[in-house]
Amino acid sequence: MRLLLRYTQALIAQMSQTAVCNRHHAIEQQLCRWLLLSLDRLHGDELVLTQELISHTHGVRREGISEAANKLKQSNLIRYARGRITILDRPGLEARTCECYAVVKEEYDRLLPAVQSLK
Repeated sequence: MRLLLRYTQALIAQMSQTAVCNRHHAIEQQLCRWLLLSLDRLHGDELVLTQELISHTHGVRREGISEAANKLKQSNLIRYARGRITILDRPGLEARTCECYAVVKEEYDRLLPAVQSLK
């Protein structure tokens, strides 16, 4: 029960921070944040998803996500092909994201440290 409550608190913090981020930061920064948070919950450095799905989760047009992904690709931070995004330079991606990523990550690490150590 305590673990579930801590997870719920972390999730609410993430949703609140995401709402602020979506209002105040550029799509490219939002995409970096979203990619990093997704990677934090997966093993490996590859995500399988489409720009269409990402655009729906961000509430923006697919073209906006495509433009942001292309900038990251041109900077050699990611490789993107046919619904697969591979992170090539995580520190570079972290440098391009906004402070919202750190806020959410710190909250998850604080509330769910045992879960983080299972990776």
